[in-house]
Amino acid sequence: MGTGEDWRLRVAFIFVAAALLVVTGALVNYQLIRGPELKAEAENNRSNVITLQARRGTIYDRNGNVLAMSEDCRTIYCNPKEISEPYLTAEVIAEHLGGSSSDYVDALSLDTTFSYVRRKVTVETAEAIVKELANKELHGVYLLPDSRRVYPYGAVGGQVLGIVGIDGDGLSGLELYYDDLLSGENGEMIIETGLGGTPIAGAVAQTTDAVDGTDIVISLDINVQRVAEEQIVAGVKEYKADSGSVMVTDPQNGEILAACSTPMVDVSDLSVVEDGSTSLKLVSSSYEPGSIFKVLTAAIGIEKGVVSPTSTFYVPAYLQVGDDMVGDDDDRSYDMQMTLREILRRSSNTGAAMVAQDEIGEETFAAGVDTFGIGQLTGIDFPGEVPGIVKTLAEYDGSSLGSMSFGQGLAIPLVQMVRAIGAVANDGVALTPHFLVSKGLDPVDWGEGTRVISEHTATQVVDMMRTVVEEGTGVPAQVPGYDVAGKTGTGELADTTKGGYVEDKYTSSLIGFAPAANPTVMVYVGLNGTPYLATDSAAPLFSSIMGEALTDMGVLPAS
Repeated sequence: MGTGEDWRLRVAFIFVAAALLVVTGALVNYQLIRGPELKAEAENNRSNVITLQARRGTIYDRNGNVLAMSEDCRTIYCNPKEISEPYLTAEVIAEHLGGSSSDYVDALSLDTTFSYVRRKVTVETAEAIVKELANKELHGVYLLPDSRRVYPYGAVGGQVLGIVGIDGDGLSGLELYYDDLLSGENGEMIIETGLGGTPIAGAVAQTTDAVDGTDIVISLDINVQRVAEEQIVAGVKEYKADSGSVMVTDPQNGEILAACSTPMVDVSDLSVVEDGSTSLKLVSSSYEPGSIFKVLTAAIGIEKGVVSPTSTFYVPAYLQVGDDMVGDDDDRSYDMQMTLREILRRSSNTGAAMVAQDEIGEETFAAGVDTFGIGQLTGIDFPGEVPGIVKTLAEYDGSSLGSMSFGQGLAIPLVQMVRAIGAVANDGVALTPHFLVSKGLDPVDWGEGTRVISEHTATQVVDMMRTVVEEGTGVPAQVPGYDVAGKTGTGELADTTKGGYVEDKYTSSLIGFAPAANPTVMVYVGLNGTPYLATDSAAPLFSSIMGEALTDMGVLPAS
């Protein structure tokens, strides 16, 4: 018997020990190994984490006008587990927000303890909804503090300013480029819930306050911007263009006073957003610059010392450039004797090609193009900048030098020409085109720029550009009372499907500055895909925009 009892005791002990080991193991697993995980799971089951949107920084123009700001609003959310009458609740909401009750029932009936009903609702509307629901004893709908972007000038400048998404993130334009600066830091609120997910009254476990974004001042002048937009939209229609672009700068510091390209976006009403409307074609799309490039050809030749404004050439009606015969836009059929000044005044393709091929040469020309920053990013503070397509010296073929001399055979975003011609206006120093002037109370230093030609060369080129506007192809660009220097450009439009060029379609442009002796305003106007030459299209648009900019910048007429 004793032996049998001992055996049974040993068996019982083994079972007890095994059970203790299982329990101990389970305790170790739940408390030490899975403890943190289970604790977090329990916290999640009894809490909701809600993001508190930071207020984005305000954007001001150069004169202190508010262009974009955030105003208080409310986000309406609900706890579906508290809502006993989702259809009645939805009817009340629909009365205030519009639509039908069916638009809101799904959000009110989800199997969750938190659901958005509508975000970015005006304070008055949101509070009216909550009040009516309370009067009807319909529970489960709550409000959160929020902010939304508003634009005091409506659509004006919207393309530059950009779009802000529902979560407060910049999606395009300066709102995207300076998102880190403008957005601040979102906060969060953790709401404790009881059984069934019902919020516990007053039980906010933790709140981390949002940190508001930084205000910025940009270089836009809202009045110049408005005129630029109005003029280019009207010009695209009048001159049957596919699209158009404008950029207005101060060539002495690189600040951009206005910029736009069609189609444009109305950031105050995003119900319709056309393809390409949120980008600036001046920055993100490449085109052959056309004859405005002759300014750089002349500057490169003068800087190298191989030509001067009075250098004289016997210019044929047609000139061999690679495999092509090049002629002038005026269909001149006879040879002419021209100075370099006359070549620019008439905008002679054969003259520019002759100067490049016979006097400047490939090596000097390629080096000059590179020095001017053509084919390189300008560093403009706007999303989507591309470098364009520009052949290096090693890639030149028989036609490269001649065709590039008058703005064909290369494709660049026209902001590069704004920077390059800006250097001519600024005594030979190239500056970065930019929008940001200050962040918070701190001015932004964009540097002293890069000298690309001598002051002496710049002065000679400016004087030739003055002649273009006084008596050449740029006469319609004149602004009464002001001394304007400029250059027209009519570039052929490349056929992207068949190769070669599209017949009777041009990129017609004019770039210039005033007062010519001490420029404070520079304007580029371009029409893409127009059947009109620059003299008859871009030039009159330039005059209207330049006149407004000079007046707004306080530049008095000389006469």
